[in-house]
Amino acid sequence: MPAGFLALVLHMHLPYVRHPENEHFLEERWFYEAVTETYLPLLQVFERLVDDKVPFRLTISLSPPLISMFTDPLLQQRYNIYLEKLIELADKEVGRTYNSPFHKTALMYQHRFRQARYLFNDVYQRQVILGFKKYCDLGYLEIITCPATHGYLPLMMVQPETVRAQIATAVDLHRQYLGTLPPGIWLSECGYAPGIDDLLKEFKLRFFFTDTHGVLFASRRPRFGVFAPIYCPSGVAAFGRDVESSKQVWSAREGYPGDYDYREFYRDIGFDLDYDYIKPYIHPDGIRINTGIKYYRITGNTNHKEPYVSEWADHKAAIHAGNFMFNRQLQVSHLSKLMERPPLIVAPYDAELFGHWWFEGPLWLEYLIRKIHFDQDTLELITPSDYLTRFPCNQVARPCASSWGNKGYHETWLNQTNDWIYRHLHFAGAQMVELANRHPEAAGLQRRALNQAGRELVLAQSSDWAFMMSTRTTVNYALSRTKSHLRNVLKLTAQIKENRIDEGWLSTLEGKNNIFPRLDYSWYQSHYRPDFSMAL
Repeated sequence: MPAGFLALVLHMHLPYVRHPENEHFLEERWFYEAVTETYLPLLQVFERLVDDKVPFRLTISLSPPLISMFTDPLLQQRYNIYLEKLIELADKEVGRTYNSPFHKTALMYQHRFRQARYLFNDVYQRQVILGFKKYCDLGYLEIITCPATHGYLPLMMVQPETVRAQIATAVDLHRQYLGTLPPGIWLSECGYAPGIDDLLKEFKLRFFFTDTHGVLFASRRPRFGVFAPIYCPSGVAAFGRDVESSKQVWSAREGYPGDYDYREFYRDIGFDLDYDYIKPYIHPDGIRINTGIKYYRITGNTNHKEPYVSEWADHKAAIHAGNFMFNRQLQVSHLSKLMERPPLIVAPYDAELFGHWWFEGPLWLEYLIRKIHFDQDTLELITPSDYLTRFPCNQVARPCASSWGNKGYHETWLNQTNDWIYRHLHFAGAQMVELANRHPEAAGLQRRALNQAGRELVLAQSSDWAFMMSTRTTVNYALSRTKSHLRNVLKLTAQIKENRIDEGWLSTLEGKNNIFPRLDYSWYQSHYRPDFSMAL
């Protein structure tokens, strides 16, 4: 038995952005960038570890919008076009930077982008989801789910039916693409409110995560703090985040990503180079954008930046991985003297930090896993399910309402910038529940309209839109998405009530907002309970 356990949790999520009407929609690039810079590099890390017979256990939450984008033929085709254009630019950069301090870095990008193309097309046949399923099936990853569109559940609990539908949709999609029921769930933004766990239990979800204070301020003081899970009265386990290990990784100011030898995110050739040269590789309207090719290191706190040196960054990633492991060893050595069981350190992060925001993040993770295997015997990597199997007896207490957002509660998703959306979301939710109850066995065109209304509702409920309004980033896009999906819900419900469904318009919606083809409007019925006897 090790002195302690470390549960590394990577939360993978992007908002559902798919615009068949415009092949140059800027927000779609969020997905393309994340595939190139985060998801494929992480799969490469897993491949190298498995090839070298390095055992590991990680927890990954794959959000339903992300799975839907991974498996969408239109986005797969557009991503391939995006990659080809990126490779063309990288090839030009290799020539342009010859005999300059940036040439070696240009060669690095050329290699990375070509390797991404090979992985995407030849190894995974454009189905990135298959890569994660592979390492899950081999026993290295525990993949959990997330509410259907990352809905912020605490602010939806006025209508438990809509929360249940978010969970039902997520569980169904997980079964469809991963072949099993998800063992646990990542609650969007770690947002918890009493009663949510009762709904999770209906779907056989064994655990979820809260921020630190969600467990520390539970209805009974947790004997082991956040270093062991607690059971809600429902029997669902809550794992609390460890502050110390989290801050070392995600904080650009206090953590590793801010090291001066790491790559500078905010200096991209899309903004630095001459307009006529870069024009074919930015937006057709002439809007300068990030290309992903960046030649500078952080250097310091001023605007002056020095050229990036990959060997220096590689060396720092190894040092920081060793430092992280050393700190966790000290932490568990101290805690193990105070506890009757090995302490558990839960370290959750947004996966997109690794590779996108923190370029060296995947490399750091690989070094960490290797060091934990080869260089010590104090720590063991574990997943929540593994822990609950080893230690099935845990304290019973109800977590307090909480999130990992600003100030720890609901303020980020409910403030003066976005509070207006909730009366509309709740009204649309009430309409959906009423119609689902009124039409228990709809068929044909009516069933199609009810199912599409459910899709539009979950898309409107995405926590990403409220977050963008709150942080004042891409606000117009967030407003547009929220309003358009709400309008669609209301128009569909009116047509259903009046028995005058416009099939042409409905077909257009089904083609444009085609997320969750298997979504069933009956999941919104007040009496609905999940049936796990259904075929996968």
